[in-house]
Amino acid sequence: MYRYDEFDHALVRERVAEFSDQVARRASGALTEDEFKPLRLMNGVYLQLHAYMLRVAIPYGTFNSRQMRRLAHIARTYDKGYGHFTTRTNIQYNWPALTDLPAILSDLADVEMHAIQTSGNCIRNTTTDVFAGAAEDEIEDPRPWCEIIRQWSTIHPEFSFLPRKFKIAVIGAEKDRAAIRTHDVGLQIVRGEDGGTAFRVFVGGGQGRLPHIGQEIASAVPAADLLAYLTAILRAWNLLGRRDNIHKARIKILVASVGLEAFREEVDKHYATLRLEDLRIPEDEAERIKAYFAPPPFEDLPKASAPFERALLADPDFARFARNNVRRHRQPGYASVVVSLKPVGGVPGDITADQMDAVADLAERYGFDELRAAYEQNLVLPHVKLDDVPTVWRALLEAGLATANADLATDVIACPGLDYCSLANARSIPVAQALSKRLADMDYQERLGPVRINMSGCINACGHHHVGHIGVLGVDRKGEEYYQITVGGSPDEQAALGDIVGKSLPADEVAPAIQRTLDRYLQIRAEGERFIDTVRRVGPDPFRDAIYETLDAANA
Repeated sequence: MYRYDEFDHALVRERVAEFSDQVARRASGALTEDEFKPLRLMNGVYLQLHAYMLRVAIPYGTFNSRQMRRLAHIARTYDKGYGHFTTRTNIQYNWPALTDLPAILSDLADVEMHAIQTSGNCIRNTTTDVFAGAAEDEIEDPRPWCEIIRQWSTIHPEFSFLPRKFKIAVIGAEKDRAAIRTHDVGLQIVRGEDGGTAFRVFVGGGQGRLPHIGQEIASAVPAADLLAYLTAILRAWNLLGRRDNIHKARIKILVASVGLEAFREEVDKHYATLRLEDLRIPEDEAERIKAYFAPPPFEDLPKASAPFERALLADPDFARFARNNVRRHRQPGYASVVVSLKPVGGVPGDITADQMDAVADLAERYGFDELRAAYEQNLVLPHVKLDDVPTVWRALLEAGLATANADLATDVIACPGLDYCSLANARSIPVAQALSKRLADMDYQERLGPVRINMSGCINACGHHHVGHIGVLGVDRKGEEYYQITVGGSPDEQAALGDIVGKSLPADEVAPAIQRTLDRYLQIRAEGERFIDTVRRVGPDPFRDAIYETLDAANA
């Protein structure tokens, strides 16, 4: 993984010192909250319903055991003993004291971590495929390019005060495991006409109150010109994007309003006038950064593992875990292990300090000291010997982290909702917990197969409900919490927005309604169809009928 150079160290330390002074001025009353707000947002600090919240960056979701242990230390020392992983592969602390924030940022700086680019109207933390560098279908590891984007975008003078936040995701395979089409800019590594690295570029994706799926604006931008092309996109939006209405200030609104072709012309105009030599990525610099992401020293192992196969036969619980949470690896004899942060009845994405330490130990001992934070609010040990997977599973079991539900119905993505967020209209955590308990039967979940359920507590869509196979949106109806259900969304290479299926439901009806939706799927699916395949084949009507038939009968 990438190691800071002297510029990174200096930048982060200078930011800590600067923010320490700003916090002291806020604590003394020299700064009002309104004056402090833009300063704290530049350092990942939000003011939530009950306390300040700190969002720590994990660039492209890659970190190590030392960093994880430091995150555990922060949870114990400055918070309530836990943290919350988000869909942007960051971690949030919900209860830090204002006066402790400089000490937390200093502790993070000691292990090459920070909270820059996690909030405010800037280019946010770039995300990628959680299996980058391990996936069999990958053309090229996208993480070096994420790091190049990080270095280019951090405190970029032209783009530090954008109309709104700007999100970029990068993938290195045709299979989209990072939801690139839901981003302001999505990048897919492809081969250019000369056989070299190039980028297929999508623009104008986003969720929130006006969701859009990103559209392809370029098919193969040469890798050396990537930063120039990104600059042209951002410059076009920065100059033309609306600043009079916060809800219409995103690039998705600009692209939708002027049309893709007109926006492409604007981007091409800026691209043509840029000093490309100044923005061209030197080949030797790209290779220097790529060297940090070289594969670990894998052993030459056979594809099959006797200890793994024996464990499959000996323990049905391990066999279930292997089916659902263990992924194939490009290196024979290895696997990637998904560590689910979705126990039955738990809060999606939450992890205790003790659990952080346990995962850090496993990464250090069995995973080449590497960890990943996933878009799905889980963790991944990307490089584990198949021989060691049974041992890793037993350790996860002891730590309460062996729930075998990756990509299944209880692997719910959910925002913090009204339990924490001052923007929310409704709670999402209790609804996710109720659904988890209702669908807890693992035999039932495995019969269903892969189902993505996403929940948001407001229209800002931090739970990405628009692109859930089943989406749940909390709304306010005259002071009461209700929930709107959508079906048919998808965040992958066939990205789509879900269809609203009917009137909103009270909280206690959501889990039963979703189960009826899933039961209807089992009744009507064709051989080999996943849930999303069935929805695409038959449309939303059969699921709408299933959701409301009991309610309609009760009200008849």
